[in-house]
Amino acid sequence: MLILCYPRCTTCQKAVKWLEEQGKNFTYRNIKDENPSLEELRQWHNISGLPLKKFFNTSGLQYKALGLKDKLPTMSEEEQFALLASDGMLVKRPLLVGDDFVLVGFKEADWAERL
Repeated sequence: MLILCYPRCTTCQKAVKWLEEQGKNFTYRNIKDENPSLEELRQWHNISGLPLKKFFNTSGLQYKALGLKDKLPTMSEEEQFALLASDGMLVKRPLLVGDDFVLVGFKEADWAERL
């Protein structure tokens, strides 16, 4: 499994701690230093079955600074993917990627059910 996190994010810290407590093996990736690529985002979105808007960190400073609440509904899916790939801080985190699943955000019950 791959987990994409921002080290200073408390939710990410909780998710990593939870994975460790469950004895799960995972690879950690700093989402700010190594943005998800366009190809990764397309693949993960497809696997997740979630609407693309769920991949946006709506509480983040960048999201608010860019006024994305109003802009996203008028943007094409390609434009949204390009935006997400341009800045890891726009991506909701933590993002947990397995062979056949993608979990966006940390909800312990959802993770426990999936893992």
